[in-house]
Amino acid sequence: MDQLGNILPNKRFAEPPAVILIKQYIQEKYETTPTVTIRPQDIIITVPSAALAGSLRMELHQLQQHAQTDKRLSIRIGH
Repeated sequence: MDQLGNILPNKRFAEPPAVILIKQYIQEKYETTPTVTIRPQDIIITVPSAALAGSLRMELHQLQQHAQTDKRLSIRIGH
């Protein structure tokens, strides 16, 4: 019987399509890759600077349409 510790390192988990689309949007437009956390009710986008967070807050509606999601998008500043 395989142990969990032996199985998980070899397992590749696919990112949800909304996460991929959000990362692509921000990478193409701002040339930085955010950290995206998806939860049942919302998606949290973490970016490295306040300036980028402010710019993204102005584009939340377009970003939500681009990601094709109804979940609430939140912007955070961090690493």
